[in-house]
Amino acid sequence: MEKQKIGLGRRKEAVTRVFLSKGDGKIVVNNHDYKVYFPQIYLQNQVELPLITVDGVGKYDIKINAAGGGKKGQAEASKLGIARALINLNPEFKPLLKVLSLLTRDPRGVERKKFGKKKARRSFQFSKR
Repeated sequence: MEKQKIGLGRRKEAVTRVFLSKGDGKIVVNNHDYKVYFPQIYLQNQVELPLITVDGVGKYDIKINAAGGGKKGQAEASKLGIARALINLNPEFKPLLKVLSLLTRDPRGVERKKFGKKKARRSFQFSKR
């Protein structure tokens, strides 16, 4: 059995585990092709970005387990996980990926709701009478 490299990606509430191995370029997310799982083109581009950066399109098979959050969060978590798995495979990829800030975890999350407000910052509608 060939060596698998593992990368973990997180974004908002989404967590993805990425398993990368040599292959013919199949990307599978939760047992679906990634183009079926992420139907929007911009989300597919997010998933492909680390591979395009290191010229690895068609060279690696990728299996992704995604949980939590929404599709956009899962796609961006997948991007981080793929980048980390590529570095585990070949540390020489690190400067290329770092230039495009593909190794940075986006720390933004949902702001908590405050009391006396409708949402985090949105007030209730003002009524004069």
